Amino acid sequence: MNPDFKQINILTELAKSAALIAGKKILEVYHSDEIGLTLKEDQSPLTLADQAAHKVIVSVLEDTNLPILSEEGADIPYSIRKDWEYYWLVDPLDGTKEFVKRNGEFTVNIALIHLGKPIMGVVYAPVLDWLYWGSKESGAWKQGGNQEPVRLSKVTDNEIKTIVASRSHMNQETKDFIAKYPKVKVTNMGSSLKITLVAENKAQLYPRFGPTMEWDTAAAHAIVLAMGGDVINLPELTPLIYNKENLLNPSFLVVASTMLSPG
Repeated sequence: MNPDFKQINILTELAKSAALIAGKKILEVYHSDEIGLTLKEDQSPLTLADQAAHKVIVSVLEDTNLPILSEEGADIPYSIRKDWEYYWLVDPLDGTKEFVKRNGEFTVNIALIHLGKPIMGVVYAPVLDWLYWGSKESGAWKQGGNQEPVRLSKVTDNEIKTIVASRSHMNQETKDFIAKYPKVKVTNMGSSLKITLVAENKAQLYPRFGPTMEWDTAAAHAIVLAMGGDVINLPELTPLIYNKENLLNPSFLVVASTMLSPG
C-alpha cells in the first residue's frame, strides 16, 4: 500500500467518522449515572466509555484491512507488529482522568502510521465538539460543531508567548522547563488537547516529562506536522517515532514551528 492524495483523504474521512461515532458512545456513558470505573494492571483508569469507543472504532477501521493497535487492544507482540508498514494507532479515550472528573478535556485519537511516522491524524473532543484532522496532503484543520472547518496556519515567527502543560501530570522537570520562560503565559489542559493547542498556535511549546504512550500522541502529532510544527525527543532533539518495541514515549517537546528552539 502506498496511499496517494485521494486515498489519504478517504482514510481521513473514515477516521473522522469513526471518531465522531465513538464520541457519541462516550457521551452516552459520560452523561449516565454509571461510568463503570475500574483500574487496569498499571493502575490507570478504565471506564465503560473506553471499551465502547474501542469497539466502534475497530468496527469502522477494520474494513481498511490495515492492522489496528489500540490502547484497549495493545497486546499484539512486537514480533508481529514490527513488520507493519502501515497501521492504525488508536486511543479510544485519551484523558480518562479528565473524563472521570467530568471536565470535558478528553479526546478520541486516531492516527495512521507509516514506517514509524504519523502521516494522518484525527482528534475529537466530544464534550467540546472540536474535531481536528491533518496530513501532509491536506494540511491541518479544526472544526467546531457545525461551523465551517478552519485551516490551521503555519507559524512564521519564533516568539514564544504561551506554554501548555498537563493538568493532571505536572512535575518538577516541567516546572523547571517553564521557569526558563518567566514572561510566558502557562495554560493547563488535559489529554491530546495540549498538542492541538500547539497546532492552533494558541501555545508555542508543550514540554512533556511524564510518561505517555504512543497512542496518546500519534494523532495530534500528525496534525502538528501538517501545520509545520514537530514533536521531538528530549534531550536528543530527534523526531518522536512510533511502533517501538516498548510503546512508552520518551520525554518530548511539541513545537508550533521548527524554527522554535527548546531553549
